Amino acid sequence: MSEASNPAVEAIEEEAARRKPAKAVKPILGLLPFVARYKGMVAAAFVALVLATVATLIVPMAGRRLLDNGFNHANADFIDTYFLALIAVAAMLGIASASRFYFVSWIGERVVADLRQAVYAHVLNLSPAFFEVTRTGEVLSRLTADTTLIKTVVGSSASIALRNVFLFFGAASMMVYTSPHLSGLVLLAIPMIVLPLVIFGRWVRRLSRSAQDRLADTSAFGGESLNAVQTVQAFTHEDLDRKRFAETVERSFDTARSRIVARAVLTALVFFLGLSSVVGVLWFGAHEVVAGQISGGALLQFILYAAFAATSVAALSEVWGDMQMAAGATERLIELISTVPEIRAPAAPIALPAPAQGAIRFESVTFSYPTRPHVSALHDYTLSVAPGETVAIVGPSGAGKSTVFQLLLRFYDPQSGRVTLDGVDVSKADPVEVRRRLAVVPQETVVFGTTIAENIRYGRPDASEDDVRAAATAARIHDFIVSLPRGYDTEVGERGITLSGGQRQRVAIARAILRNAPVLLLDEATSALDAESETLVQAALEGLMEGRTTLVIAHRLATVLKADRIIVMEDGRIAASGTHDELMRQGGLYSRLARLQFTGDILGEARSAALH
Repeated sequence: MSEASNPAVEAIEEEAARRKPAKAVKPILGLLPFVARYKGMVAAAFVALVLATVATLIVPMAGRRLLDNGFNHANADFIDTYFLALIAVAAMLGIASASRFYFVSWIGERVVADLRQAVYAHVLNLSPAFFEVTRTGEVLSRLTADTTLIKTVVGSSASIALRNVFLFFGAASMMVYTSPHLSGLVLLAIPMIVLPLVIFGRWVRRLSRSAQDRLADTSAFGGESLNAVQTVQAFTHEDLDRKRFAETVERSFDTARSRIVARAVLTALVFFLGLSSVVGVLWFGAHEVVAGQISGGALLQFILYAAFAATSVAALSEVWGDMQMAAGATERLIELISTVPEIRAPAAPIALPAPAQGAIRFESVTFSYPTRPHVSALHDYTLSVAPGETVAIVGPSGAGKSTVFQLLLRFYDPQSGRVTLDGVDVSKADPVEVRRRLAVVPQETVVFGTTIAENIRYGRPDASEDDVRAAATAARIHDFIVSLPRGYDTEVGERGITLSGGQRQRVAIARAILRNAPVLLLDEATSALDAESETLVQAALEGLMEGRTTLVIAHRLATVLKADRIIVMEDGRIAASGTHDELMRQGGLYSRLARLQFTGDILGEARSAALH
């Protein structure tokens, strides 16, 4: 499928066209550092641009000489020479124009590629706090739609603009040189021609953008209903959805009709004003030729230069809107690149001790998420975990369990207190070095749309094939993988859609095994699995936990009975601590949760709560 017919590309281009333009084009200057990397290509494009302009401006001069010297037998050699010279000029124009197109298009593609890489690389370093206030979809839109706009400008519109600026000033200068009198008349006529065209051009662009929005509404509604066609049919909603879709189609048609009318009016104005101005100049010029003030060749030369100048101005007015759109896109991308990560390595990071032990300590930690500054996720939280110890963290939703992992991974820094790993404050160490000592098995497993082997190797990119197989065997998923037609080279689809929940969890466990980190973080890796899958995953986890410091967030208390210690959290604080038996004897929150899960004594729990 060609790029032009690719629905994804078309969707990006449509979204790009709807992006908000800037009020000025100054933000485009933010692209100069990216363009400046390729000075040789820029110089080559400039030379080609000048040569193409010079070749274009030579043509009217040749036309004047031919007309003034006449077409007769005495001038046969003169005519042959001029036509041969014009062929040479045409060759120079063709080569220069092709070179300009190649160099400028290359610069456009290269700048956009570099810009995308720079934005993506920078976004990967931004802390989760950034994504709390910025939607991922908006970031992706900037990477696709905004860079598409910039490619249009740098690779096309900027070239057109520069060529027409050169051509306009060259043609205007030659117009004045040919006939100052006629040039003055043209100068007076230009505002009367350009102003209506600019006004109507803006009207057309506004209606075009509106038409694209209506088309997007139609596509969005149609896609939504078709993706949920079983629900539509189950609730016998077909007639209503047909009616709503028809209404969106009609609105799209009405907007498109308005756009067509506007373009028709603009076309009529272009032809009328353009031809009228040419006729007017010819009228005055014809009188000057009759009066002997200029020659017929000079009038032809002037008309051609005037046509060049007029087409240049029209082309500049066309690309001005593109320049504004690209300026807005550049502004949004530079803003993204300029965002300073809240979590970054200190100027002189403290090295973590070697070999790693896996000792963890939270010292009087108080923390609130940036979007909820008045709500403490952790309050005066203190916890010590010895090397090799398995500690389970339990409690109701919102108690702060996941926040413990977030701070240990240094996705955030606490407002007070400190978090240490092997005795080093993680805020004073390099975050990359801290995270290399941690392996995570999340509750919602992330599986990438590549092969099973590459998904496991995500834990250690330089791992050998034997290491990957050993990790899969330890995670109890090797037998399943080798039963597949392509084995470890099997593509799992977007987000691992071809795998079951248990298989995805075991891939994640194999990834953590391969990482071989001294600290293991388990965020309830079995909560959404069936009994058979849970048994396999639990067996894999027990092998993974051996010899490692392990923190387990548990919603199912049955998964933490073997933990060395259980921490009960409530409202960002530690409510109780001990083994399962100790906590059951103490009563309180843990015993209530255990009674609900192990005995299902909901009525007894309700009576107990009422008595207290």
